[in-house]
Amino acid sequence: MLAIRAFRGGCRGREAAHLLGTLLRPLRNSVACVSTSKITQGQVATQDVQAEEAPKQSPVWSCNEWDPLEEIIVGRVEGAHVPPFTVEVKANTYEQHWDFYQSHGGQPFPAAHMAKAAAEIETFCNVLEQEGVTVRRPALLDHSKEYTTPDFKSTGMYAAMPRDFLLVIGDEIIEAPMAWRARFFEYRAYRPIIKEYFRQGARWTTAPKPQMSDDLYDHDYPISNVQDRHKLAAQGKFVTTEFEPCFDAADFIRAGRDIFAQRSQVTNYFGIEWVRRHLGDQYNVHVISFKDPNPMHIDATFNIIGPGLVLSNPDRPCHQIEMFKRAGWTVVHPPIPDIPDTHPLWMSSKWLSMNVLMLDSKRVICDANEVPTMKMFEKLGIKPIPISIRHANSLGGGFHCWTSDIRRRGKLESYF
Repeated sequence: MLAIRAFRGGCRGREAAHLLGTLLRPLRNSVACVSTSKITQGQVATQDVQAEEAPKQSPVWSCNEWDPLEEIIVGRVEGAHVPPFTVEVKANTYEQHWDFYQSHGGQPFPAAHMAKAAAEIETFCNVLEQEGVTVRRPALLDHSKEYTTPDFKSTGMYAAMPRDFLLVIGDEIIEAPMAWRARFFEYRAYRPIIKEYFRQGARWTTAPKPQMSDDLYDHDYPISNVQDRHKLAAQGKFVTTEFEPCFDAADFIRAGRDIFAQRSQVTNYFGIEWVRRHLGDQYNVHVISFKDPNPMHIDATFNIIGPGLVLSNPDRPCHQIEMFKRAGWTVVHPPIPDIPDTHPLWMSSKWLSMNVLMLDSKRVICDANEVPTMKMFEKLGIKPIPISIRHANSLGGGFHCWTSDIRRRGKLESYF
């Protein structure tokens, strides 16, 4: 049976161990547990493994979220369509938006709103280029086309959030399998760029593509209210089952040799175990959890912005936070977001305010409307570069989600 060394102190380790033992019995190796060795902020942990330089021939190299940024992929607004209102979409959205999905599923997002979002993303790209960052964009696709597999039918969604799909570990690009049927063929928008990187020396891996049959989803998943969601998440129960590996890349956050992942509505333990085995002994994949009724993507909940420095969402406390504190990390709780209730956030929460993009350890791109958040960064000695992508936020992501960093100048080191 799979042995799980689960975190204690408020987390549901027993439930997670029981669930994994039942559903993933053939998997024998344990998921890595967080080390308790002490380090101070900015100090690299002393380990037997030496720091590794970027391969000379590869254009891809990114080991964490804060080394100096040199090249990045930014998503596209163009062609974005509302996903059909299937069970996995319903479980990841809030009740006040269900009418929107029921009436607009399979159709383009509102045109006037998207025009403003597209202009915001163009400004974002221009600022990145002015800061010396090479910007790449995915290909344009027709996401309105209906496609059929032996297991389901769907229309597409978008290629707006590269962070959801691409997991960059060192010189390797891993294509995530995803969990929404509307995103099954999203990889096609990124293939021209990935093939180019591969020809130049990057490593390229595609995770096992799930069937996305009915067996992957709990069609009786009770999601009528937040209280039910809290109870289910605490018990380790989600709309995705353990039928086959699935994960979104955005459920992983990187700190050198330590990768932190969460079990969520789109990422199952089977998928996390696949990543752990694929990366091998060179990396430690840690499973962490949060008091979150609707976990989906980690970077608006737990965003590592420097060596031993993390933004931790005060509304979604981490069950294992004491482990980070004992290891010498500085845990910062960002201020309450300023975004008004009237602004449409069809696919996300207000906490996109903490979904920032580090240009390096001393410069951050953040929301121009979030003045308290900018002041927080200034107190941390980090210079804010303010941009507004408020209309682009409506598609489900902040600056971190809208991007996937391809190359950061630095070494592969240990910080935990």
